[in-house]
Amino acid sequence: MTSTVLGVDISKKDFYVSLLTEIRATKPKKFTNNTQGFESLHNWLKQQNVVELHACMEATSIYGEALAEFLYAEGFQVSIVNPARIKGFAKSELLRTKTDSVDAALIARFCVAMKPSLWTPTAPEVKELQALLRRLESVTEMMTCEQNRLETATPTVAALTQSHLDYLKQQQQLIKKLISDHFDQHPHLKQQRELLTSIPGIGDLTASILLAEIGDVSDYDNARQLAAYAGLTPSERSSGTSVKGKTRLSCTGNVRMRKALYMPAVVAMRHNPLLKAMSERLLGRGKVKMQVIGALMRKLVHLAFGILKSQKPFDPNYLLATP
Repeated sequence: MTSTVLGVDISKKDFYVSLLTEIRATKPKKFTNNTQGFESLHNWLKQQNVVELHACMEATSIYGEALAEFLYAEGFQVSIVNPARIKGFAKSELLRTKTDSVDAALIARFCVAMKPSLWTPTAPEVKELQALLRRLESVTEMMTCEQNRLETATPTVAALTQSHLDYLKQQQQLIKKLISDHFDQHPHLKQQRELLTSIPGIGDLTASILLAEIGDVSDYDNARQLAAYAGLTPSERSSGTSVKGKTRLSCTGNVRMRKALYMPAVVAMRHNPLLKAMSERLLGRGKVKMQVIGALMRKLVHLAFGILKSQKPFDPNYLLATP
């Protein structure tokens, strides 16, 4: 890691930065969260004689994405970390004050102490797929809400609701077509989707979501790392003789991946030969159904990882070790 670190606390309209070197820490500085602000930041860094830099920021929806891409394009190292890690680090310092400027300095110190892994931008075609799928998710959720409103609406409101519902249905069909066209325009994505759908229980939509949320499978060292990213690793809570909590899924990870894998795991209990045998084995050991479904979701991630890594379709005769 470079010796110069930039802590970034970002919000929708602006961001604070704190520059930390081996000999000094600058006073936190504020910039606008737009192209002009990025250029102002770059000029300020030049004034500080910064050549090599490791910038660190929290994962805050899409607010920091443009800045991260700008810094990466300028040749700087970038890390984007889970806000829970920053919060935990603040507690370790017994930090009682929370402001944007204080947080920027905190993130810089976190970067120096914890040396977080480096971030790389999502490929443009994957980023576009991710955007389309998330829009489809939003439209589908709105349709469900409108369907529910129809059940209790007065005639006048029902007509308005139905009109909006018809529009949303058109949007849904349009987005689905755009997604289909997107795969046609990017054969390598289409080939990866076909590999994933060779797994019994994984359909086109689930495979598309997995590709969008996983990004580049080479970013993960092993299947366990990918399962952890999805929040599908076991979390145990026990201490001494008094604390004996149940082992649960950590659920600290990508919620869209977990949501997408739930129904495929249920389907796989019946139609995927490997997972069917696995579920019967777990049920025979006294595991409840939800525990079994969680284990199957994790297994599907392991299968997806292996298939994308090997570029070979699912083979029911290839016995993989159970997690």
